[in-house]
Amino acid sequence: MKCISWKAQKQASRTMWYTSTRGMAPRVNFEGALFSGYAPDGGLYMPEELPRLDKETLRHWSTLSYRSLVKELCALFVGLELIPRHDLNGLIDQAFSRFRHRDVVHLCKLKNGLNILELWHGVTYAFKDLSLSCTAQFLQYFLEKKKKHVTIVVGTSGDTGSAAIESVQGSKNVDIIVLLPKGHCSKIQELQMTTVVKENVHVFGVEGNSDELDEPIKAVFADVAFVQRHNLMSLNSINWSRVLVQMAHHFFAYFQCTPSLDMHLLPTVEVVVPTGAGGNLAAGCIAQKMGLPISLVVAVNRNDIIHRTVQKGDFSLCEVVRKTLASAMDIQVPYNMERIFWLLAGSDSQTTRALMEQFERTQSLHLPKDLHSKLSEAVTSESVSDEAITQTMGRCWEENQYLLCPHSATAVSYHYQQTDSGQPSSIPRCCLAPASAVKFPEAVQAAGLTPETPAEILALEHKETRCTPMRRGDDWTQMLRDTIEALSLRWKGCVENTAE
Repeated sequence: MKCISWKAQKQASRTMWYTSTRGMAPRVNFEGALFSGYAPDGGLYMPEELPRLDKETLRHWSTLSYRSLVKELCALFVGLELIPRHDLNGLIDQAFSRFRHRDVVHLCKLKNGLNILELWHGVTYAFKDLSLSCTAQFLQYFLEKKKKHVTIVVGTSGDTGSAAIESVQGSKNVDIIVLLPKGHCSKIQELQMTTVVKENVHVFGVEGNSDELDEPIKAVFADVAFVQRHNLMSLNSINWSRVLVQMAHHFFAYFQCTPSLDMHLLPTVEVVVPTGAGGNLAAGCIAQKMGLPISLVVAVNRNDIIHRTVQKGDFSLCEVVRKTLASAMDIQVPYNMERIFWLLAGSDSQTTRALMEQFERTQSLHLPKDLHSKLSEAVTSESVSDEAITQTMGRCWEENQYLLCPHSATAVSYHYQQTDSGQPSSIPRCCLAPASAVKFPEAVQAAGLTPETPAEILALEHKETRCTPMRRGDDWTQMLRDTIEALSLRWKGCVENTAE
């Protein structure tokens, strides 16, 4: 991957091309990456070139709102020949039109240097509303221009499903199929999915965890002819568009927390990223490569594959996914690590392909020494127990009267560890808060606190629900294929009726 100066990129109105991390698929433009999810060779799409931002650009961007930062980043990576700037601005404004906070995201400054960037002011109270609302707008833009239809297939550990449903519900060009892990989401997360009874929304409750429900999805997407015939795509965090929008979190966190950009050497800000599948972390690593002076810390729960990878180079599965209070991070296969490996290996697709194929074959991988060294230079990590999560939630309430969700608590737990060590950080620290505590009343109660539940969340209890079971012993892949084929037939019928 080449890094080119931002000014050069701005002057040259050329196409931004995307390449697979495994190097065996043709390159595509932003539209191709948006509609693909996985590349045909099983890899993930990454930009062939990364714009390198100079100090002057960073100083200019530091004056921008979050909304405007998203516009600038998308203009760089989408390509104005695909979506002209005026159209792009309109799509992003529309994407954020239903957010509860006028600034879209909000930095909360609490006691003892605790900065929390609230990413959860969207409709479903989770950070995924940010990237998925934009991604849905981009999809609609291309689909309406070409009068096409897609079927989106999403596996969720909790928040992705509801945010994806919210972003496309009622759309005439899109059907969405969501697989949720029955009993592994919070009650509110599940209701946010099963109470949307629009004609284009199809929810399945799987008797398995979030890694198990990814298997039929991966099997369906491995059939390239089937994917093309039915215009299938994924909106999981493998989708490049989601990683792109998440880069704005890191830029905004940096600009909000840095004291000044007037000095010769730009100051560093530490960004603490709670993660499951690694999309937010990949976004931070790309922002680093573009010249943003951030130091990254990844916080995980007891499903600690990313922590073990950073600390020891041990990218291997445990026997089971552990159920934790931070349920959306109960993931064993953080697929966006492939993007990070490729980025840190100097876009060496041959090495990345060999590593990922070994992992897929044996479910175990020890990173080469040089790659592990680069990873531990770029990222530090922490694994947080349920006990530490509840203690952190309790302490944050006691000190600030501020309710954390259990995922945000993994990041704040790291902050408290650092401040309690007696060695206060010489650089500002920002903890990303991926969800609101209102979605996790069970975890709030486990911390000995009283949940605060808005009326719109309480109302979910009384709504009609719709969810098709996928039971142990059922052929989940076949059920998924049958549903997709039925939706394609229905769309074909709609088109023929319209033509008549």
